[in-house]
Amino acid sequence: MRLIELSHPIEDGMAVYPGLPRPEVRALVDRAASRASYAGQAEFLLGRVAMAGNTGTYLDAPFHRFPDGLDLAALPLERVAALPGIAIDTPDRPGPVALPDDAGAWRGRAVLVRSGWDARWGRDAYWEPGPFLTGAYLERLVAAGPALVGVDFWNVDDTTDPARPAHTALLRAGIPIVEHLCHLDALPREGFRFNAAPLAIVGGASFPVRAWAELP
Repeated sequence: MRLIELSHPIEDGMAVYPGLPRPEVRALVDRAASRASYAGQAEFLLGRVAMAGNTGTYLDAPFHRFPDGLDLAALPLERVAALPGIAIDTPDRPGPVALPDDAGAWRGRAVLVRSGWDARWGRDAYWEPGPFLTGAYLERLVAAGPALVGVDFWNVDDTTDPARPAHTALLRAGIPIVEHLCHLDALPREGFRFNAAPLAIVGGASFPVRAWAELP
């Protein structure tokens, strides 16, 4: 089996979704301070991470949009791990994503929308208006019944639309969303398994994931 990394690393002070605080990665107890607790025979770093749930590559649970939706702790592992995947190609340009006509084969799978937008990561251009899901294509996607939908751009929605139709339709249907994926170009169209399990946080709406694909 070959494993493919599909998530961005989280770093102290990195750029995040516009308007959210940047993450802080700090020592709660540094190595020197810890030595006294172990009679000088060992030392440890006890870390502290402060960040918004929407940092790096993250998963949105239905609770992100709906108060009666499943939160991060209630999401079954079957919806976020060991999922048969399919990668759907779309151009690296702003605007609606046009999905192909084989949606009938997507039920129970992780549908990953692959645009190449992740190549902009780390630059201001990443946060410019990008691809998004909308209209008839979004309706077809929801009707296909995927287990999960992931994208390699920064928002499944047109960020100028306050109604957020993609988040609304997908999360209402109980379909988790993973945003800010990367390296999808390393995947075949089919024949892989996708994993993106968040921490099981009661009352959690969104949280970073270590996403990866398994290839035979």
